[in-house]
Amino acid sequence: MIHHVQLACPPDSEDALRAFYVGVLGLAEIPKPPVLAARGGCWFRGHGLELHLGVEQDFRPARKAHPGLLVDDLDAWATRLRTAGYGVEFDDDFPGMRRFYSNDCHGNRLEFLQPLA
Repeated sequence: MIHHVQLACPPDSEDALRAFYVGVLGLAEIPKPPVLAARGGCWFRGHGLELHLGVEQDFRPARKAHPGLLVDDLDAWATRLRTAGYGVEFDDDFPGMRRFYSNDCHGNRLEFLQPLA
């Protein structure tokens, strides 16, 4: 069982992270332990996921590695992301699943999946 997934973020990007992960995806920010909070970044939880975003001084977005988020209404998630100004790219290369890719506020790749009925 996985406890959390970690992605990287640039320094001083916490406001943008909150706007995306709380404002767009609807996750809740959870407190980091004080010793880790001093390093920057944010932790989020919701929809069965815990996601940690940690500061990387020479940040480069993850373009291939990504979390795959299982959702109940893929089209609603695509609409939510598009409405917020984020691109959505569907593909049908995963048998038994509908899915699309998008990026977070810093260009990290995210996959959204829904099992076919």
